[in-house]
Amino acid sequence: MKFTKMHGAGNDYIYIDGFVERVPDPAALAKEMSDRHFGIGSDGLILILPSEQGDVRMRMFNADGSEAQMCGNGIRCVAKYAYDHGLVKKPELRVETAAGLLILTLFPDENDRIERVRVNMGRPRLDRGSLPMSGLAAEKAINVDLEVAGRQFRATCLSMGNPHCVIYVDEINCFPVREIGPIIEHHSWFPERVNVIFVEVLNKHEVRQRTWERGAGETLACGTGASAACVAGVLTGRTERRLQAHLPGGDLLLEWAEDDHVYLTGPTVEVFSGEWPT
Repeated sequence: MKFTKMHGAGNDYIYIDGFVERVPDPAALAKEMSDRHFGIGSDGLILILPSEQGDVRMRMFNADGSEAQMCGNGIRCVAKYAYDHGLVKKPELRVETAAGLLILTLFPDENDRIERVRVNMGRPRLDRGSLPMSGLAAEKAINVDLEVAGRQFRATCLSMGNPHCVIYVDEINCFPVREIGPIIEHHSWFPERVNVIFVEVLNKHEVRQRTWERGAGETLACGTGASAACVAGVLTGRTERRLQAHLPGGDLLLEWAEDDHVYLTGPTVEVFSGEWPT
């Protein structure tokens, strides 16, 4: 079975062309292929499939085999693969995901290869029922008190197609993400677990971010998480509607536009292709 390894700002996934290949058990395959010691190594597996609603369909599986609704970095690479490998040859793509149909704008380079993609991430969903999160379904969770491991935090929770809990910290590089992240991921507030976004504000237009992703652990980047941080910054008065997020794997540009949609722009890189024994 042929595969392609790609990443967006260091958030790396294995991609399989479902127009050609058949994957009977993608959850099990995701665990095998994602293992960084005995497999290829990645944050998960993404299938690129035919779609009746859009140009292509995306299914995403985390490294632990759990299926996720969406990935902002992963979907950009889906668009790059579809364009560069001739599945869809046009500058705007409609990609079907478990979080809905998303529109992506592609920016070809001088060699007609895609290096950068902008994603319309859609409207943020702020009610607890959309995450889901405990409490009244229609209630918002903005700057709520959260106590974890004897420490007090202020959390803002929202869905960008998948659930996020945004936590602001003073010094991101010194913060124990790998200690606090999994505790919040499995907190009783979140029956389906949650992605945890740790953010240090540099100024009104710039932040540093580290991410603990449910099912994957700490990742070098998270597009939906950066989108959530952009929204949370506006809701709490910390940042403006246009934001640059510095992540360990690279930079992402965000805008929570006047149409209430969040737009994410970032890099896409194809690393290598190969064959996996079946």
